[in-house]
Amino acid sequence: MSDHPSTYDGTPEQSNETAWEDRAALHAVDDGDGIFDGAKAIRRGTFAEMIRHIVSLPEGERGRYLIEKAGDREYSAEEAVELSKHADFPLRG
Repeated sequence: MSDHPSTYDGTPEQSNETAWEDRAALHAVDDGDGIFDGAKAIRRGTFAEMIRHIVSLPEGERGRYLIEKAGDREYSAEEAVELSKHADFPLRG
C-alpha cells in the first residue's frame, strides 16, 4: 500500500505492503483542509504512530480525527482501527 511515486512516470508503486513508517499527521475531521492544511496538524509521526494514537482514544472520540498519510491519502478513524488489526501492524515504534 505504499503510495510513494516511483521516479519513472511519477506513478505510485504497488508493493502490496503497508508502509507503516511513512510520515503522517493527525487532523480534526472538520479542519477545512486548504492552503494551511499542513499547519493544522494536531500531531505528526509515522503512519503506525498515528494509528496507535487513534486506537488509544476513547471510542466516542475517534470519529473526530483522521490521518493524512504521505501521498495525500486520508484515513478515517474506522480505517485506522481496522489497520491496527493487521497481522503485520507494529505494536510498538
